[in-house]
Amino acid sequence: MIVVTGATGNVGRLLVENLVTAGEEVTAVSRRISPSDVPEGVRTVRADLARTEGLNEVFAGADRVFLLTSGEFMAAGGDVAEVVAAAGDAGIVLLSSQGVGTGRHAPAFEEAVKAASPKWTVLRPGGFASNAFQWAPAIRADRVVAAPFGDVALPVIDPADIADVAAAVLTEPGHHGRTYVLTGPEPISPRRQAADLGDALGEPLRFTELSEDEARAAMSEFMPPVVVEATLSILGKPTEDEARVSPDVEKVLGRPGRTFADWAARNAAAFK
Repeated sequence: MIVVTGATGNVGRLLVENLVTAGEEVTAVSRRISPSDVPEGVRTVRADLARTEGLNEVFAGADRVFLLTSGEFMAAGGDVAEVVAAAGDAGIVLLSSQGVGTGRHAPAFEEAVKAASPKWTVLRPGGFASNAFQWAPAIRADRVVAAPFGDVALPVIDPADIADVAAAVLTEPGHHGRTYVLTGPEPISPRRQAADLGDALGEPLRFTELSEDEARAAMSEFMPPVVVEATLSILGKPTEDEARVSPDVEKVLGRPGRTFADWAARNAAAFK
């Protein structure tokens, strides 16, 4: 049985669907989840991984776990070592971040998982294509995309590809002890993302480039200062590794990753 944490998120929801289609027994875990959020036959558990009570019940019977620890988990003082201990002998696929490999984020979560069991796999995605949802209100209201560093290109990844890789790693042999960096198939700038969204909507969008200070002010409304500065650094001055396309999606799936234009076409309704 596979336990999927973060089961209502951009990756977890798709992963649950993939696993059910593959005939796997799945338990979907989230702080706010109900049977209506998942395919028929999936067991649902409401749980906050930052609270240790009840963790053994969450992972009861699991032989494989997809582990996602959110910013809320960290803010609540969650201990990933306790979560991993509750998972027992289950193999663990950890959704980490490319920033661990580039030195922008601490490796504590990865180290805890690796110390607990030899049956680990780490997924390090870069920026998500779905971050473009933040532009939806302005696109719906004014047909405008406002973002800093309009011509700096990064290979953002479609969450559907992360879910596909996670499903493969959870159900196929040969992935224990591996770390996969997950990116899209090509770097793409915010200006070109706006153009792709316009194509998906069938009408052009206006792109407005924000200054770094304007972007900092906007991001500070919902991000702590340290996260704001790290994000601006990645968006404005990415390292070579952050701007490079990784081969790992194709290595695992046998096909290239989906483009941002693919993601925009599938999600156009959110911007109308």
